[in-house]
Amino acid sequence: MQMIKDNISNINRHINSICQRLGISSDDITLIGITKYVDSSKIKEIIDGGVTNIGENIVKDAAKKFSELGDYAKNVTKHLVGHLQTNKAKEAVAVFDLIQSVDRLKLACEINKHAINQNKIVNVLIQVNTSCEAQKSGVEKEHALALIKDISGLKNIRILGLMTVAMLSEDKGIIRKNFKDLRILRDEVKSAFRGSEQIQMKYLSMGMSADYEIAIEEGANMIRIGRAITQ
Repeated sequence: MQMIKDNISNINRHINSICQRLGISSDDITLIGITKYVDSSKIKEIIDGGVTNIGENIVKDAAKKFSELGDYAKNVTKHLVGHLQTNKAKEAVAVFDLIQSVDRLKLACEINKHAINQNKIVNVLIQVNTSCEAQKSGVEKEHALALIKDISGLKNIRILGLMTVAMLSEDKGIIRKNFKDLRILRDEVKSAFRGSEQIQMKYLSMGMSADYEIAIEEGANMIRIGRAITQ
């Protein structure tokens, strides 16, 4: 238990240091603890360490873990960060507070349908494949604006920002470009949909255990940390 608390403290200190160097407030950075490889008892330790945003990759696993957490889950914001199949949309709408992996209109329509049935407004991020890797989920950069426009017609979905996963590379220049491209796209979306209540570019979700410093430097205000917390 102490190891996880120490890891979280070290990450928070590092975030504070990065933000001080950049002249921004660390209060504006949301740390999401990614818990796909740990059980509910470890999630309790992470929450006890001060992390109030928890991210999971698989809907079924998340539903089980959050159920086991009981009261621990009440004050936690639950994020889906993994690829979402359309046939899992109903349960995802019921379980999660923010679905970060919306990357196609068919999925958005399914989420909207279940949101209407559950009398909810569902907050989502649009996942963008800024690394242009065929094996990765995410809408292509050049199609993102059109997708966002189409989704904006779905009344029970609110788009709160963008998400990406950088290329796994030793080349920091490549990683930086993946993040910079998302920030540039965010600015284009803000300009194109200025004044829209349904499209609010509040969050840039990018950066994980190995690259979150670069992500913050490039404008991330939501980072997804798993291994650096749990190992």
